[in-house]
Amino acid sequence: MLSTLLSHPVGWGWGWGPGPWFLLFPLFWFGLIALFFVLGGRRRRQYWEGDGGRRGTSGARAVLAERYARGEIDETEYRARLEVLLASDAPRG
Repeated sequence: MLSTLLSHPVGWGWGWGPGPWFLLFPLFWFGLIALFFVLGGRRRRQYWEGDGGRRGTSGARAVLAERYARGEIDETEYRARLEVLLASDAPRG
């Protein structure tokens, strides 16, 4: 019995060691932090590429620009509708 106790390293029990399970917790935290950065970056990108946090008008301008590019509306109608969008987007005060 003494020879069996002396032949095994202390702390690892009788098996092959900790196995791959010791990687589970660091990988979990790494994944959680990576998810935080991905979602934060996506939100920041939507804010800066969009209309600065004001939802709605940027999408309307994009649709208007697409319709003008496809030739569905002419330049005068495009400018008139754009003026309406910009007037509704202007700060009131």
